[in-house]
Amino acid sequence: MRDGADLKRRMAETGTAFGCWLNLASPLAAEIVAQAGYDCVLIDLEHGPASVLDALTLMQAVQGAGPVPLVRVPWNDPVALKRVLDIGAGGVMVPSVDGPDEAEAAVAACRYPPRGSRGMAAGIVRASGYGADWKAYAEHAHERVLVMCQIESAEAVGNAEAVAAVEGVDLLFVGPFDLSASLGFLGEPDHAEVRAMIGKVESAAKAEGKLLGGIPTPERSAADLVAAGYDLILADADLALLRDSARASVGRLRGLARSG
Repeated sequence: MRDGADLKRRMAETGTAFGCWLNLASPLAAEIVAQAGYDCVLIDLEHGPASVLDALTLMQAVQGAGPVPLVRVPWNDPVALKRVLDIGAGGVMVPSVDGPDEAEAAVAACRYPPRGSRGMAAGIVRASGYGADWKAYAEHAHERVLVMCQIESAEAVGNAEAVAAVEGVDLLFVGPFDLSASLGFLGEPDHAEVRAMIGKVESAAKAEGKLLGGIPTPERSAADLVAAGYDLILADADLALLRDSARASVGRLRGLARSG
């Protein structure tokens, strides 16, 4: 099963990895997305309807096709983090990390003692092959998880370099829509003030030698993010791909009716 270490190697080798959000909680949609060739998928437990059990089913659906399964947890909570790690998440995205203390808590929740505080059940969890080789898993689990902290508020931007400096934080992920909302520009991720704040996050990640992730916005394409040095770009979402394709198809069909 591919994990966060594989994804980190991919980013080091190619410069940028590309992924797709899984918001539909549909194993069929997840399987189709996985077979398209993305480097990773991001199962969204913050803004999607999926449960932890749904996340497990989605991981099973994508496992054979090769993308690394990542999970965004609902909140920076040690119980949520250990549950998704136990079922095999190769990486975790932690929303709304506003400072280094919160980043340290997230890292600790992803690591077994003495490196952290993750609850020990390696003898039975899916991530260890249901205990088939739990000692090796427990020894190296901290190396196999990609820990991503979302920066999505003015406070977080001010602390971005301190967050990036936390040992065990692998990647800063810019949340442009929440950031724009927190700055008073709801739905305007490309506003000049928002863009300036994003630039500070980009600089902070690079200054600390950490990876940088984000999503395209209406005025900043995936190509623009690649040019800006982003290491991970989640450019697509299963829900959006279905929505946009369906709408485009209906538009073409309505055109046929009018032309007839």
